[in-house]
Amino acid sequence: MISPRLSALALAASLTLTLAACTSGGGTRTSSGSGDPVPASGSGSGKGAESSAEAALTPEAYQVELDAVGVPVGDALRDIAKARTFKSLGQRVRRAQNAVESAAERLGPLRPPAEIDTEHTDYLAALRAMNGKLDELGQAVDDRSLCTASSVLGRLGKSGEFGGLKEAGADLAGGGDYKGGLIKFTPPKERNRRLGNGTILASGIRGGRGTLTVKNGSSGDSVVTLVLGKKKAVSVYVRKRSTAKVTNIKDGKYRVYYTSGSDYDRAVRGFTHNCAFQKFDDSLSFKTTYTATQIRWSNWTLTLNKVIGGNAPTSDVSPDDFPV
Repeated sequence: MISPRLSALALAASLTLTLAACTSGGGTRTSSGSGDPVPASGSGSGKGAESSAEAALTPEAYQVELDAVGVPVGDALRDIAKARTFKSLGQRVRRAQNAVESAAERLGPLRPPAEIDTEHTDYLAALRAMNGKLDELGQAVDDRSLCTASSVLGRLGKSGEFGGLKEAGADLAGGGDYKGGLIKFTPPKERNRRLGNGTILASGIRGGRGTLTVKNGSSGDSVVTLVLGKKKAVSVYVRKRSTAKVTNIKDGKYRVYYTSGSDYDRAVRGFTHNCAFQKFDDSLSFKTTYTATQIRWSNWTLTLNKVIGGNAPTSDVSPDDFPV
């Protein structure tokens, strides 16, 4: 038996300008015995303290500002779906987070038209909450608890932060026809798909006598892939705590890879949640020998979970280097 030793997988800014009182006649300020200030004397007239605040934007100007941030946010969120590699998925999530953060920084100091002051405040708060959620999702990609664009968007879509941003954008559009904050896409729902135990996912090189038995005693489903040279020979789906057998394996020296996780998406040929990618350090050789009286061939058994006395060390593999 060959079995692995698995590796652990706003700012609301206001500017108050205080002008010191002055006189043109060189008067002086003195204090009475009671401590009350005495007006300056002289022929000049004193100028009292004044304050000025930034004027509210016109509806047209506010629309320009909202479009300048809302459109890039929507585009960046939709672009997550275009990720085709693990590396690009993390990059797209971070770009979306940057777009949201930039939007909050630009809108924060603005004074909106009075009639949508509340809606503006709510939208700003929703952007900040979304920034935090995207940071969380980025970390989930880094630790491989989320592994595909669909899993990231599915988790985002069910979050209160995404719902809050959609609602806040809709309130701006309804309150003053400001449509720049609308979120115009619907994320997919989270799923939990499994294939039948022993399902053959690829069968590129077959036609021999060899047999491979895979025992998966782990807590997650797995896909085991044999690679001959640069070609993927065969892939088999093995459910957790199950055994699957592959027959008709052609003679050759095969490298063995396996991935595990939950929710297998056949469209991307991988698990979407809690994914791990590993390979066996040692190859499997299948050989058929003919003699005058008999035919002998190779049969191998792999155990994916850690067992006492296991003699098949494994190594982690980059998701983007895994054969799919």
